[in-house]
Amino acid sequence: MLDRLEDLPVLTVLISVLCGAIVGFEREFKNKSAGFRTIILICLGSTIFTLTSRMGNISDDRIAANIVTGIGFIGAGVIYQGKFNVQGLTTAAVIWSMAGIGMIIGFGNYPLGFMLTLCMVVILSLFQKMESLLSGVYSVQVIHITFQSLRTSHLDAFENFLKTHQLTPQRKGVEKKGEHLTAVYEITGTQKNIGRAHHAIIELDYVYAFNNL
Repeated sequence: MLDRLEDLPVLTVLISVLCGAIVGFEREFKNKSAGFRTIILICLGSTIFTLTSRMGNISDDRIAANIVTGIGFIGAGVIYQGKFNVQGLTTAAVIWSMAGIGMIIGFGNYPLGFMLTLCMVVILSLFQKMESLLSGVYSVQVIHITFQSLRTSHLDAFENFLKTHQLTPQRKGVEKKGEHLTAVYEITGTQKNIGRAHHAIIELDYVYAFNNL
């Protein structure tokens, strides 16, 4: 029965659209750059190319390799350097994974395609909550601090300040910039304590500027 279903391109396309819609809805709900229509088209496009490779005298592995290459360019396009960190990595991973699911559906393995689609939804929704819980217990962040002067005593004062906020500082580097001393720290602690420290840093009279990466 399954072999007969595999011979129906229309059914394959509909299943591809359905799987793309399931993941695309989750992405659209969270207002991501690759939303409902984009994810559907990525899954559908991979399925179409896979079906094309099965219809002609073209090597399946060559088509698959070119799909992976093409999706890599699309994924790279959604990754960018934000103000404080790199953005779009999860979206790029979704695009890459969704193309793989589209290829699996194109080869006629519908049960595996559905199972992987559900796995993606679980990972994108449930695992995000787990990340939030983990960040409440342990988080690492890199911050750049520029002090008002070149006095090295500011380093000790700032490190003691971080310890009073229950954070563990690790100095990564110190640099002289004109009349200011700049230091890079890796701080470890709960996300809550790090957030409180950010607000308190602004009020320190010996800090000229700071940003977190």
